Order: sequence, then structure tokens, then C-alpha cells
Amino acid sequence: MTASPGRWDDLATRLVSGATVAVIGLTAVWIGGATFHVFAALICGAMVWELARMLGGGPMSIWVALAAGLALFVAGLLPPGFALPLLIAPALAGVGRLEHNRTTFALFTVGILLAGYGLMLLRDDFGFTWMIWLALIVIATDICGYFAGRFIGGPKFWPRVSPKKTWSGTTAGWLGAALIAVGFVLFAGAGWQLVGISVALSMASQLGDIAESAVKRKAGVKDSSNLIPGHGGVFDRFDAMLGASLFLLLVEQLVDFPPVGM
Repeated sequence: MTASPGRWDDLATRLVSGATVAVIGLTAVWIGGATFHVFAALICGAMVWELARMLGGGPMSIWVALAAGLALFVAGLLPPGFALPLLIAPALAGVGRLEHNRTTFALFTVGILLAGYGLMLLRDDFGFTWMIWLALIVIATDICGYFAGRFIGGPKFWPRVSPKKTWSGTTAGWLGAALIAVGFVLFAGAGWQLVGISVALSMASQLGDIAESAVKRKAGVKDSSNLIPGHGGVFDRFDAMLGASLFLLLVEQLVDFPPVGM
């Protein structure tokens, strides 16, 4: 069965803008250090700006976003115990200025900054290889889900919140993540537990995507902004990474990471 042309209208734009973002992100990851910290702070600051705008923050959105980005960058320079208050402070500052949706803003802002901090720790502590692994898990989940959903279709995952997502695309994302993990087991010397971890991170990335969709549904908008052609806003592009990075912080406390042996 051939898909209708309209279903592929956004593919070229998505590929070009997605590739541009990927090149910038990979360059920052490769360089690491302060360069990556600045990149993470800019991305997280942009997400907080989009979140505040969607939830009715108005003119104050830019100031909260600047505070969030600066707080994250400074947190990356400090020991974790001193960094943690900085990761929560922007949420408190924004809550005091919003008239509605305070809880949603606070929870997502803290989540965004914790996820950004987790990415900084991952790059600093485990290096380029494991940052690429995480990125590939999120990318494989997205790409496999995108194409499986359009070629296979079938029952919707949660149509009220995310009308385009199907169960076929969701499970294809898990399979894609598992294949990435097998590659790292065979060629990077990781243990087989990495397969389970990768599938769990794929699920977490999908939850991040769904959570952002729920916020957009609540705010009555299609995209978080129009900063990235074909993808909407920065939040639209990095929502899955947000979920995966947050979950990875928990994984690192529960298992030896990266896993070795059986």
C-alpha cells in the first residue's frame, strides 16, 4: 500500500533542519568541556523559554529562560551538592510570575535543568562514546517510530494527547534502540545489560515526547515555537532527549554504568 504524498510533505524540511541541528550538537559533544556546557545551557534555556511562553509567561519568559541557562552553566562548574539549588531556583522564580499553570511550569523546568545537568555529567564522566550511544538511542527511537508509523500504521498509542503516534511506531522504536545496544555490546565491549537499559531509555524518551505533547495540548498550540523548521521548537526536538537523560540519571544510581560482562 502506497502512502499518500501529503504524509511525506514535511520529510525534506525535517531532514535538512534535523541534520543541521545534529551537526551542531555532534560538534559540541565532540569538543566537550565548556563548549558542550554552553551548548547544553543554550538548549535548555530555549526549552524553558518555549515552556514559559506556552504556559502564559508573556514578556517574563525570556528572563526566566536566561536565568535557567545561566544557572545550568554555573551548575556545571560546581560540585553536585552546590549545583542542585541552582537547578531548582529558576522554577521558583518563574512560578512567582505566572498566573496559571504554575505546577506544570515548575515540574518541567526542574526536569529540563536536571536533564541538561545529567548530559553534562555524562559527557564529562563517561566521554564522547556514551554521549553518542544516548543520542543514537533517541534518534533510532524517533526514526524507527516515524517510518513504522507511516508504513505500518495501525492502532493509535494515545490519540487524545499525541494523535500521530501508533503502537507499531512505538514498538519499532524499542527494536531500534535494542539494535543500537547490540552494536555497542559487540563493538564497544559493553555488557548485555545494555540492551535492557537501552530499551528502557527508548521508553523514557517516548514518555518525554508524550509529556511535551500533553503540555502543548494543554496550551492549545501545535508546536512549542518555530525555531527549527519542520520540527517546530527546540522543545519539540529535544523532548525525547529530556526523558532519556532524566531516566539515565536514575539508571546510573541503580546499575554499574556502563555495564560490563553479563
